[in-house]
Amino acid sequence: MSSLHVDQHHRIPDYELDVRAAKASGPGGQSVNTTDSAVELRWYPEASRAFSPAEKQRIATNLSNRISNDGCLIVRASEHKSQHRNRQEARERLAGWLVDAIRVPKRRRRTRPSRAAKRRRVEDKRRRGEKKRLRQNPKRPM
Repeated sequence: MSSLHVDQHHRIPDYELDVRAAKASGPGGQSVNTTDSAVELRWYPEASRAFSPAEKQRIATNLSNRISNDGCLIVRASEHKSQHRNRQEARERLAGWLVDAIRVPKRRRRTRPSRAAKRRRVEDKRRRGEKKRLRQNPKRPM
């Protein structure tokens, strides 16, 4: 396999990825008992040269629940019967997580409602209040 293409600017070389095979539960029938089809992919973001320090910080913050105590990001894949397909799945999942983690959110531009929008809101509130008032029983004269 070649390096893992995260996006057009980032590639993780294969020597930074540790791929291990294990016995999997799930699809496969009888052959699952004899085949190591599950894949566990391990990657250490802090030791990687593929990302800048700011991006590594963003990864650590956004993927903190997926990073182990020793700083290892672990991806497990066992959905498929084939080890090869599980390896592809784990690599794709890692790339997707990293793309989402390093994306810088756009700053929110504060806006105010227009005068017409305020007028419509107040008019709608008045109409709703009138509708509710008309649903009530009329007061009886005493």
